Amino acid sequence: MLMSLRIVFIFLALVLALGGCQLDTGVKVIKMGHAQVVSHPVHQAMVFLGERLEEKSGGKLKVKVYPNQQLGTERELLELLQIGSLGMTKVSAASLEAFSPEISVLGLPYLFRDDAHITQVLEGEIGKELLLSTEKYWLRGLCFYDAGKRSFYSKTKPIATPEDLAGLKVRVQESKMAINMVRGMGGSPTPVSYGELYTALQQGIVDAAENNPPSFYNSRHYEVCKYYSIDEHTAIPDVVLVSTKVWSNLSPEEQVWLQEAADESAVYQTKLWKEAVEEALLEVQKAGVEISYPSKEPFLEKVAAVYAQVFQEQKQLEALVQRIQQTNK
Repeated sequence: MLMSLRIVFIFLALVLALGGCQLDTGVKVIKMGHAQVVSHPVHQAMVFLGERLEEKSGGKLKVKVYPNQQLGTERELLELLQIGSLGMTKVSAASLEAFSPEISVLGLPYLFRDDAHITQVLEGEIGKELLLSTEKYWLRGLCFYDAGKRSFYSKTKPIATPEDLAGLKVRVQESKMAINMVRGMGGSPTPVSYGELYTALQQGIVDAAENNPPSFYNSRHYEVCKYYSIDEHTAIPDVVLVSTKVWSNLSPEEQVWLQEAADESAVYQTKLWKEAVEEALLEVQKAGVEISYPSKEPFLEKVAAVYAQVFQEQKQLEALVQRIQQTNK
């Protein structure tokens, strides 16, 4: 995978700082980058992860967190992990589709029945398999973070039915699954980097986007988009990853500490997430956003064709979807 000049500069900076896991007077410091602002539950959970790791290791193993795309976009952070110049990151599961066909299943619309079903799948055997499915690409999944449910927001009108997406340029993640979903619902999918989305909305490069309530609020996209339609079409989790190059240089005991700290941070992040969703919806309403709750049935009908297309292109996902749907049914 070719690296951009930006990646080269970041790589050189991290090399000068002794790479993804720095050894300083007997203390190992793992560098962790992500794209969210410091007020986001993801950042707070990562700080908590670092605190728990330091406690478990007696100060021998630490995490230094770089928020707000300081070290690059999600794609760039993944590339840095692959070469071992960055130790850890958090990305949306959608960003891992290129590395693991199996993990792309999490981007299918209306895959889960409810919150309990999500938990059963991600914390069970299927979740463990998905976390380790990217190891051959030097990316080891440690845990999932709750990223809520994604819904549409628009500059021009509420999205009450899929027909309202017709003619709209809808920002999507760089994910084939997301592109197929929006196209299947009748919109025009337009991949845009998350960090560039505010400007893209302002300038009319895109007319709408889709994300969870805390991200809609923390990104300040509500300043541009005054219609938020809670259709909850996907529940794509975030994934906390460690570079296998860094992981393999940890002792078995250090690996246990890191895994335990990650698992505990996931529990903490889920609590923070629920609080953040409530706050976000309240605050965007105060800012004049019209929140609506359209019927999901018309959207469900539209995505049946998306499933058929996915199963035709990736036959192995059909059996995985069946396993997910049968989980604790």
